[in-house]
Amino acid sequence: MSTLTVNTSSTLVKVLPRLLPAVLPLLVLIILLFFAISAPGFLSWGNLSSLVLNNFVLLAIVAIGMTWAVAAGGIDLSVGTALDFASLGFVVTLNGGHGLGAAIAVALLAGGIAGAFNAMLIAGLRISPFLATLGTLFIGTSVQQLLSDGGQPIYIAQGMLPGISGVLILGVPLPLLVVGLLAGLYGLVLARGRLGREILALGTQPQLAYYSGLPTRRIAVQVFFASALACAVAGILLSSTVNAYVPMSGNAYLINAIGAVFIGTTLSRQGRPNIPGTLLGVLFINVIANGLLLIGWNFYWQQVATGALIFLVLAFSFTSRHLLRNAA
Repeated sequence: MSTLTVNTSSTLVKVLPRLLPAVLPLLVLIILLFFAISAPGFLSWGNLSSLVLNNFVLLAIVAIGMTWAVAAGGIDLSVGTALDFASLGFVVTLNGGHGLGAAIAVALLAGGIAGAFNAMLIAGLRISPFLATLGTLFIGTSVQQLLSDGGQPIYIAQGMLPGISGVLILGVPLPLLVVGLLAGLYGLVLARGRLGREILALGTQPQLAYYSGLPTRRIAVQVFFASALACAVAGILLSSTVNAYVPMSGNAYLINAIGAVFIGTTLSRQGRPNIPGTLLGVLFINVIANGLLLIGWNFYWQQVATGALIFLVLAFSFTSRHLLRNAA
């Protein structure tokens, strides 16, 4: 019996490190095949293009920013505020008769204000990221209500916005290209850059990072400002798609962005947040929601099914790593 236990532990140590990163891609593939067979119209061009351009793109950009915050050992609950501020700045600037370049610049600045405010609270006042970004969320929500007469949309005046959401570059829709560029930049820095190593060190061993002399305040400023800038880009794309600023619309991406980041940790053998895993997590969430909608499931049961699948993925990942630690 003892020999059998030792052999089983040895097998787990050898197999699980190779198996863990393959679980999420394999599960996404299985879900895609399931809905391709069972959901009417799932593979139609109209549905797939809507799934990617209307659902995947915006959540992916928000989740990319969230990945850095979680990797640093924190969380950014104000991603919706940064998105909405950027959307508001974009629309107001366009309606003021200014060009697209000026509108984009103002939007990035407006979104960056939320990140700068978070950075001041976290790095300057040493408030925890959870509480700091939660406060920014509440303040941002109130500010939006005050500026929009209680939450009224502000529409872009006719002729003020060139249709950037429908632009193709080398045959690739501009929003999808933006996701690729941001994913490449944020992913490369996190995986290969010095800042990325500092972020991961702070996230995994915060006390050790502090006592080893890492500039934790500077890292916090860079992380939360970068998160807000990514969300500002999402705000620009959202406004250009719906031709309006809709107050508090960014908050709809918060929970799914957090879920996508933690689902994506299963792609890492160490359980660390990473951009490729986050993008797979976004795809996982969106495909489930889209497929269940086409099947005809009630919206609330869709949420139950999505939550259950997320729980199973994370439970398998955490259990596998626990077995690995015990076997080692």
